[in-house]
Amino acid sequence: MTEAAAAATAATPTVLREERDGDVAILVLADAKRLNPLGQPLQNALRERLRALAADRSVRALVITADGRGFCVGADLSAMNSALGGDAAADTRTLGDKTADTMHAASNRLISDIRRLPFPVVSAINGACAGAGVGLALSADIVVAARSAYFYLPFMARLGIVPDLGTTWFLERLVGRGRATALTLLGEKLPAEKAAEWGIAWACVDDEALRDKALKLAHRLAALPPQAALETRRAYDAAAHNSLDAQMGYEAERQRELIDAPSFAEGVQAFIGKREPRFSGRS
Repeated sequence: MTEAAAAATAATPTVLREERDGDVAILVLADAKRLNPLGQPLQNALRERLRALAADRSVRALVITADGRGFCVGADLSAMNSALGGDAAADTRTLGDKTADTMHAASNRLISDIRRLPFPVVSAINGACAGAGVGLALSADIVVAARSAYFYLPFMARLGIVPDLGTTWFLERLVGRGRATALTLLGEKLPAEKAAEWGIAWACVDDEALRDKALKLAHRLAALPPQAALETRRAYDAAAHNSLDAQMGYEAERQRELIDAPSFAEGVQAFIGKREPRFSGRS
């Protein structure tokens, strides 16, 4: 590496940090001073690490969390304002085209990358979770929120745009059309405790207990059959558009394959032996 390249690397702020706790990987959004905006550097870093973790057979669960007072405040509006030349009345069509292209090429794929991971994902929400950060949080299999956390959709109420990165898809399924619509139109902050009541978060815990709770859940998930996350996601995705009869047919066909897999045999033997099952890792 040349001196110039080394200097450029050193000057580049760290936006993502990776940690490990046994077979649980932890990705920490690390641009805490700016409350972790989901700009292009962070999106690129996340996608790169997700690709590496998906290929790492030693990883059996993932926690996504953040440093500082906020989980993620969504799009980097300061960068978008610079693209507008600082003029709020500027013609945004060119910026709109660029933004949509970026979403198709990278932002949306980030959410798809998470949903395709071959292991379970926990998001641990500290402080503000706003805008596209909500889509990032809800792409996890299980959401845990600190008591100080809140979910906030400023898209329509403050910016005149629709929620993105899958937020509308996740929210309608989690809380129903009425609540999702009200959250979008009113732009009110949804406190963590109410988010847990509504089913957005699995649990709301004291701030100091957030990391410990998330890791305990992740380790429980890491002990599941290796196909648990993907099979569960696919089953509920299918249920969202299937009739009852069609979904029962889907379930029967999945049982056709899964009952012949090693995980089922181990589960049966553990049940008969009155012990906890010991599922092997990803093959």
